[in-house]
Amino acid sequence: MAVKKVALLTAGGLAPCLSSAVGALIEEYSRIAPEIEIIAYRNGYHGLLRGDSFTVTPDVRAHAHLLHNFGGSPIGNSRVKLTNIADCVARGLVAEGQDPQQVAADQLVKDGVDVLHTIGGDDTNTAAADLSAFLARNNYGLGVVGLPKTIDNDVYPIAQSLGAWTAADEGAHFFSNVVSEHTSNTRMLIVHEVMGRHCGWLTAATAVSYRTLLDSTTWLESFGVARERRDIHAVYVPELSIDLAAEAQRLTGIMDSVGNVNIFLSEGAGVDSIVAEMQERGEEIPRDAFGHVKIDKINPGAWFANQFAPMIGADKVLVQKSGYYARSAPANTRDQDLIRECAKVAVASALEGISGLVGEDEDQGNVIRACEFERVAGAKPFDVTQDWFTSLLNDINQPVGVPASH
Repeated sequence: MAVKKVALLTAGGLAPCLSSAVGALIEEYSRIAPEIEIIAYRNGYHGLLRGDSFTVTPDVRAHAHLLHNFGGSPIGNSRVKLTNIADCVARGLVAEGQDPQQVAADQLVKDGVDVLHTIGGDDTNTAAADLSAFLARNNYGLGVVGLPKTIDNDVYPIAQSLGAWTAADEGAHFFSNVVSEHTSNTRMLIVHEVMGRHCGWLTAATAVSYRTLLDSTTWLESFGVARERRDIHAVYVPELSIDLAAEAQRLTGIMDSVGNVNIFLSEGAGVDSIVAEMQERGEEIPRDAFGHVKIDKINPGAWFANQFAPMIGADKVLVQKSGYYARSAPANTRDQDLIRECAKVAVASALEGISGLVGEDEDQGNVIRACEFERVAGAKPFDVTQDWFTSLLNDINQPVGVPASH
């Protein structure tokens, strides 16, 4: 089947790759198949269900390179799960009795789309997988080609998700300013809460990026500007259990000798404990359309700060979240290079009639290819046995710990 028209959509939370990925796809189509029409659905699956789309004009094609300079998504995002019929009905996206997948498929046919490009994280691409299977099962003859966007870097079987490197560097820059707050009070506890619902990769990578900044800094220790006060004293990720009592004893020693304590915390660390406490109190657990706990509503950073503050004798506590700052940044050079390589394969796959999620296939030597949708899943755990992570913990004198049970 000859491809005459393709559609783009971005969905889920933001990541520092969406605008760049949209730009890269437009650039690649314009380079090798300029005759193919490109449209974009506004606000992800929300726009697809409502038939809200617009054409990528010749002017946009000519200036698509500018999209690499921006964060966010030029075509808008939303969180919509096509298989959550009740939620789609409640939000007015489909009528009672309609199947959102059927509505989406029929809209693609109505719009004359041959290939749908989805750019999103695990939820977006499992939704893309479901839609792709639905289209194949019902003989629609349409292709779906996804690109992996998630700063958590937790999508099977993708080795490196687009935008994750940038998010780590931006989180490091964020904390390089926040850490100066330790000079505002005695015995300060600063908790840097980093995004990562199930996976601690971003927290670990942000910590490594931040310590690289420290390595390049010239200090004035004789006047109190010392690395030890701006360094990281603990890194907590969901994959490792935390012995609060033992850690409190270790951190108390740091507080007594250094004068402040800085913690990097993955937002998913300790969520099970927080949810259990809320359930014991009979409180309702806030969840999104995908059934995920709304982490911003339960505030893991504040929970950990409340646990540790009295145990380590903190006079003041500051909890800061770098998530929105980091995820809204434009892609850095390293990510842009990966995005462009993935876009080339995504367009080639679309033209060859191959559906799948395009990225570095960790089961095939990290070659960039269209990974089969049935292999796509979220919540891939961070491998805490990697040398770079164990070296990080050793450098900050934190016990490696034992795997957490979930």
